[in-house]
Amino acid sequence: MTGPDRTDASGTAEPDGTRRVLVAGVGNVFLQDDGFGVETVQRLAVRTPELPPGVELMDAGIRGVHLAYRLLEGYRTLVLVDIVSRGGPPGTLYMIDVGPEPPAARPEPGPMDTHAMDPATVLALLHDLHAGAGGTLPEEVYVIGCEPRDTDEGMGLTPPVADAVEAAADLVLDLVRRAASVPQSS
Repeated sequence: MTGPDRTDASGTAEPDGTRRVLVAGVGNVFLQDDGFGVETVQRLAVRTPELPPGVELMDAGIRGVHLAYRLLEGYRTLVLVDIVSRGGPPGTLYMIDVGPEPPAARPEPGPMDTHAMDPATVLALLHDLHAGAGGTLPEEVYVIGCEPRDTDEGMGLTPPVADAVEAAADLVLDLVRRAASVPQSS
């Protein structure tokens, strides 16, 4: 699932300076509102003509390791779309500027459950992979999050979260338009 993608051989930007941006919908569609990120990216896929050059969409679902490896391909900006519990009313949207640094709270070493990787775990893995394999880390990382109502087993978003999907897609579009148009630092 990709939008217009015009990158040069290095994979980082077009000759005109537009930046590669990855928008990744994260979550488990079998746990009701946890499917918010996936649903939002699917909504954006319908709006592909509105995406600026260099923006790609990814339905990451529960494949956090795949997302971490893909990010080593040279994206300047990452936008994760997921549920975020911050105590607000269900359906509340948040835009969080995570920044390029690895999360301060790192998961404990041990067996990795690749089907239960939250965005912080993905970002920590990305930094570990970068240290071992190289690649280019995103300069900017954002989370567009939605306060969930119910993440019990079941298909489909609850009404307040479903109602927030279109507004979340609009937030993502505004963010990627800004991110794609900012000239690269030399």
